[in-house]
Amino acid sequence: MNTRKRLAAIQRTAARASGVSSVPEALPANPACVIGPGQRCEHPLVDQEVNRRLYAYEQRIRGRFAAIKDTLKVVSALQHERDFVDRAQHLARECLGFELPTALLEDAWVTGLDMRALHAHCVFRIFKACVDQAEIDQSTWRDCLAIDNDFLLACGYHTVDISPCADGRLQGLLPFTLRMIPGQNVFVKAYAGALFDVEGDIGDWAQRELDRLTGGIPGGEMANYLKIAVYHFSSSAPTHEGCAAHGSNDSKAVEAALERLNELRAAIDNTFGRGAAPDILLIGVDTDLDAIRVHLPDAHGEVNPYRYVDSAVLYRETLGMDAEAARAHIAQVVARVEHADGWAQGEGEMAPGMRALVLKLLEANLSQIEYVIQHHGGRYAVLGHDEAFICAGEATQYVHLRNQYYYAHLDTVEEGAADMDVGVRIFSALNVRHGLAVPVLVHYHYSSRVPGARERAVERCRRVKAAIEARYADLFARGLLHCQMAVSDRYDTERCTLIEDVEQDSRH
Repeated sequence: MNTRKRLAAIQRTAARASGVSSVPEALPANPACVIGPGQRCEHPLVDQEVNRRLYAYEQRIRGRFAAIKDTLKVVSALQHERDFVDRAQHLARECLGFELPTALLEDAWVTGLDMRALHAHCVFRIFKACVDQAEIDQSTWRDCLAIDNDFLLACGYHTVDISPCADGRLQGLLPFTLRMIPGQNVFVKAYAGALFDVEGDIGDWAQRELDRLTGGIPGGEMANYLKIAVYHFSSSAPTHEGCAAHGSNDSKAVEAALERLNELRAAIDNTFGRGAAPDILLIGVDTDLDAIRVHLPDAHGEVNPYRYVDSAVLYRETLGMDAEAARAHIAQVVARVEHADGWAQGEGEMAPGMRALVLKLLEANLSQIEYVIQHHGGRYAVLGHDEAFICAGEATQYVHLRNQYYYAHLDTVEEGAADMDVGVRIFSALNVRHGLAVPVLVHYHYSSRVPGARERAVERCRRVKAAIEARYADLFARGLLHCQMAVSDRYDTERCTLIEDVEQDSRH
């Protein structure tokens, strides 16, 4: 088979990998869309054009990763050919967009190809390519999402700080699940179990407040700061595919996230004076359907874990209505839940800006529910983990797509050992059992405004990389753990630069 035919075969396989997923036979029909004969799951409030653009984006990203395995299979079959190195590099350039490490190819005739090292190398390079092309890839949908900076300011928020669980299934949270435009006033910091660092968040809040008071946030002079915690659960397999950090116990996930939110409010009030604390919001995501639960604050900003609105229920209830009637029904449900008694009771109604945001989040999420119905059979075929690599250190924010990588927040390996152990256990099933290595990208940010910051970030990467290799020494010794290092500038254009590639280039 010539190179052109090989490329076509790889592209067909990649397209199949990113296409429609059917509902697993053992699971019931999609709970969000229960329809009768001749009806269709087409909701009047769904933005079909944005769904089309997001799906094209998903196919493009997944297609790049899907091409890795198929390309390497062809490379493996060529390794005993006389012109193997030239043919392998030509194939890699055409199908993947970059060359493979020459040293690994040249030694293949002696020891055979190190497919584990090649696979890990390709995973990192494809991810880097996605980062480099992010602005182009995302240009079709970034300005079309329902919730943008102007809307957030109109709701009274100059900054939205979101801490989802670090689970890979929430990596498409902003553009897909919430339909919120990633931007300079929207921050995402993921932690296992949504257990964000309260002290760190106080510092982030203080910095943004300083920016606001000095005019550094245009239009935000009279606005407030909003902190959102996002937990997750599985409606199809609640005891197995929920949040691992909380033992797939949904109640614990809700309580722990809310506790952190309340601790943050109390800490800021206690430190800077009563009334200084930011607004808070608690959101749950059903990672099987991407439907959300929004827990409604009361007039004092207090969040009750039992007072929430479920978007999957709203989708079912409003399917078949016209747009005006559907919006009215959503508003009525929110008002009814606001005034609930018993366990769900609160003290008064939400502030108008918070209500506007809640209503918009619920409406916008209907598009994502239908997206999953249209393109993933109503429920994701893979309910759990299906990531490509582990990102250890600080998460990148450039590629937005479900299950791209498992994230382990690390200041030091010792502090993040539990998260890393979970990640290695996940990849023992995803990769090691099939003979592939665990790819780990050690990534940290630095500030180009601070002299020497980049050099210190690189050194930090080296320390953490060495500590990871020491902790999982058995895997590393057997070639089943491959680490790469990368740094990104918070304020400039350097994004996820692969350090070893730079060092190799400088030696040549």
